[in-house]
Amino acid sequence: MIETRLLRQFIAVAEELHFHKAAIRLHMAQPALSQAINRLEDTLGFAVLVRNKREVNLTPAGSAFLETAYRTLQMLEAGVVDARDIAAGMAGKLTVTTVSVAGYASLLNSLRQFRERFPKVQLIIKEMPSSRQAQAILSGEADIAFLRKLPVAEPHIHSRLLLNEAIVMVLPAHHRKAQDGPLDLRDFAADDFVFTPQALGRGYHRQLIELCEAAGFYPRINQQAAQLHTLVGLVACGFGVALVPESIADSAPRDKVVFCRIKPVGAVPNPAVGLYMSWNTHNPSSLVEQFIDGLDLVTEPQA
Repeated sequence: MIETRLLRQFIAVAEELHFHKAAIRLHMAQPALSQAINRLEDTLGFAVLVRNKREVNLTPAGSAFLETAYRTLQMLEAGVVDARDIAAGMAGKLTVTTVSVAGYASLLNSLRQFRERFPKVQLIIKEMPSSRQAQAILSGEADIAFLRKLPVAEPHIHSRLLLNEAIVMVLPAHHRKAQDGPLDLRDFAADDFVFTPQALGRGYHRQLIELCEAAGFYPRINQQAAQLHTLVGLVACGFGVALVPESIADSAPRDKVVFCRIKPVGAVPNPAVGLYMSWNTHNPSSLVEQFIDGLDLVTEPQA
């Protein structure tokens, strides 16, 4: 292993082609510099300089090794800068998992601003259901997760509420209640429902079940769909009605379905579903801290 100090000393001599001038440049004694070059040549196993009493020149091997010395120090310096940026949370790779964020303009804008603030960060975004995200955070596959709700409490997973949006009813356009105002959920006890599968998000799934139970009935689930846009499509085809986050209405066609607010249900005066940002506190990344500190998007559903 060759010390970087020897490389710098060799470069100085190679550029000056004069031991005395190189020693002055390096702020060291000339005999010590001569000994350093001798150690370098012993380590390399070949001569890098031809010197006599009147002049110093590079050998052909020395000229080739000079280019290597330049590249080595440049790569080392660049590596130090990159590592320093990573340590400071200014560079690196950040993997973010998320439910569909198409309807969340504020969140998308925050992601854009983060990319602009940290151009050296490789931001990887993967869309996946909430249950899968919980596994990804626990395993270290993901650094940050945007999900509905953790299915179970985990001591090392912290969550922050980012968005709190109203739960609305989506109905086929020809439904008997399609033209009504805010809907009473109790009026849908006999309707078929379209739900997302419990396995894809147990916390979110359970929240909707409990909302129906608060209205006095257990929903009759006729069909299931993994994606909310598919769920809305099934409603449009007459498979039933559905409870969805209000944001889905902004990106769904309105010609075959209608979205209606629901009235307060029992002890739930304003039915809403949250979007949470979760992360593993065992992740030591400064980049994760920068990301967390940069998002503060909590909004409440309108009454």
